[in-house]
Amino acid sequence: MTTATYQIAKYNASGNDFIIFHDFIHQDRSALAKTLCDRHSGIGADGLIVCVPHDEYDFQWQFYNDDGSSAEMCGNGSRACAHYALSHNLAQETMTFLTLAGPIKATVKGQSVQSELTPPIIKDDAIHEFGFSWWLIDTGVPHLVTFDADITSFDLEMLSSLRHKYNANVNFAKVHDDHIQVRTYERGVENETLACGTGMAACYYKAFKEGKVTDQETKVIPTGGETLILAFNGSTITFEGKVTNTFNTTWTL
Repeated sequence: MTTATYQIAKYNASGNDFIIFHDFIHQDRSALAKTLCDRHSGIGADGLIVCVPHDEYDFQWQFYNDDGSSAEMCGNGSRACAHYALSHNLAQETMTFLTLAGPIKATVKGQSVQSELTPPIIKDDAIHEFGFSWWLIDTGVPHLVTFDADITSFDLEMLSSLRHKYNANVNFAKVHDDHIQVRTYERGVENETLACGTGMAACYYKAFKEGKVTDQETKVIPTGGETLILAFNGSTITFEGKVTNTFNTTWTL
């Protein structure tokens, strides 16, 4: 029987958890992601990130959801990955790495990491579903966003229907006096997650474009309760918050 050993780091970023390691080989790791991310028979995580070499950028990442599907981008994952890359001498404090959504810039400041996401694109600003108005915004991955719904009520059946109809994550958001509250249903996970960086970015961008927030630098709080700082610099959205390296281990399959 062939065995493989992995030096793995487990990271938490605003309630999203990730398994991260680096390798010199580019290969499909969707089956490995399903095995490692399983919370009963594996380590357990929302996603697997593998850092591999790249000729132009500091490195390239392979990102997999816990069901083995690939994702173009993950905001919280980008922050965890940047911290891992610095800790393992794959990059300096300020770095650029390649994702399926394009190159991502990140800066590590101790336990806090700021990622500069890809430029947001409004795909549709006139969607009407279930009595609510929605925008479809691509912030690296597609997100449906509404500020009309009762954020205390999260109908998973409705959200699943929208997720599959538009092939997008689905977000409820509410503007408070000093922050935006966000709840996100994520494809790949097929449930609500404690946080979604690209989802928070999409909600912030809609609020900013509609004048619901006047300050470019805005606090955004997801279900997990941690405060993230988002800002729009005219072309891209920056996204900053703390990450935690929860543990490191050796895993043999």
